[in-house]
Amino acid sequence: MNAPLDGGQSSGMVRGGFSLFWRTFFLLSLLLLGTSVGWYQLFRTLEYEPRVIDNARQVASLVNLSRAALVHSDAIARVSLIKTLAEQEKVRILPHEPGDKFDLFANTELEQRMSRELIARLGPDTVVAGRVNDEPGLWVGFGIEGDSYWLLMDRSRVGALLGGSTWLLWLATLGVLSLIGAALLARLINRPLRLLSIAAARVRDGDYQRGRLDEGVLSSEVRAVNIGFNRMADQLSMIEQNRAEMLAGISHDLRTPLARLRLETEMSVPDPEAREHMAADIAQVDTIIGKFLDYARPDHVNLKAIPLADLVSVSALPFTSREDMHVKIEVPADLRVMADEIELSRVLSNLLENARRYGQSPETGVTRVHILAAAREQWVTLRVRDHGAGVRNELLPQLTRPFFRGDTARTSATGAGLGLAIVTKMVGHMGGTLVLSNSSTGGLVATIRLQKAVDQRPTPKKKR
Repeated sequence: MNAPLDGGQSSGMVRGGFSLFWRTFFLLSLLLLGTSVGWYQLFRTLEYEPRVIDNARQVASLVNLSRAALVHSDAIARVSLIKTLAEQEKVRILPHEPGDKFDLFANTELEQRMSRELIARLGPDTVVAGRVNDEPGLWVGFGIEGDSYWLLMDRSRVGALLGGSTWLLWLATLGVLSLIGAALLARLINRPLRLLSIAAARVRDGDYQRGRLDEGVLSSEVRAVNIGFNRMADQLSMIEQNRAEMLAGISHDLRTPLARLRLETEMSVPDPEAREHMAADIAQVDTIIGKFLDYARPDHVNLKAIPLADLVSVSALPFTSREDMHVKIEVPADLRVMADEIELSRVLSNLLENARRYGQSPETGVTRVHILAAAREQWVTLRVRDHGAGVRNELLPQLTRPFFRGDTARTSATGAGLGLAIVTKMVGHMGGTLVLSNSSTGGLVATIRLQKAVDQRPTPKKKR
């Protein structure tokens, strides 16, 4: 017959998402990285590839000049020329043997582009290799009077342009610097908003002094927002002070005449039935005034570790002695919560009173209430469930609104409609949540989540 402890599904779950900082950082990163890639492609198109082609032309010119010099020189001068080229220009001319093993100079797209340019300028029989007989370099094969030769030059002449690792390193460094800059810029942009969020949270909790923002910041827009927020906080503080002063006198101003009216009723009305009805009306007005005072009370609470079982037993005591109400309590004796003792006692009293008025069992007319609690991680779930007719599902979200009353056809109560609104407000002050739902086996379920208290009681020392 008992519904599970987590019978109500929380309708106020907050969906996770990226913070404004990470969104700004992500967009700035995309912009900076996209700009870097675009710049690199532009460089390749307008500067990098033309320089590769120009380098190929210089290599072709060097091959043509070397070939012409060798053709028009005798054997002795040819040996001297080859030695001079090797010493001064770092260019070696070697015979091309039939058994030479070579790898073509075509590992990358730009190397292929350079090879095609050299072949177009030197002839279709030209061979461009990147390694001959396991010796790296830029090898260009050409012929002189029927003999084949290799012209070997240091690859460093074109390595700065054709090597990809250098550019990858530059791009990686530029990307890292862009991300660091994006993070700093996003932090600078979002810092005023983060401070505003912290200040708003402090003002919401009633801490008006610590909730002030700096009115001397350099940005004019942020300075205007901070000044406006501080003025708003000052006005709220004044309103709160005026409300506290008003509430201090409202109890005496309203309840003293009621007490005098009740005394006059008891002494002046001879009809017992009429006197009883008039006393009940006066008590009802006094109760409604108390509800208004509870709802308008300041938000300050004193949170401390409270034994939940003892508090529930004391709060339920006035209801357990009633003949028209049965209360069953299942709360572990060692369970402690962080709460305000007076606030939580009022929460339980309001829920039990709501169950007494609206949660009578259809068969017997007696209100049966089941109170149970359990701890899960750092939270404690407290459930108060009656076995009445429940509430229509479309009315559940409106039950905690001030002055809203549910299906009046199922109750004879004439309250102000503030009971559950007061409960929601008090639970929120204590850092908890309240969820109302219908039990699958009938009745209304009020599920309260409060922070679990860390047991700081000293451990008894063992006797030696």
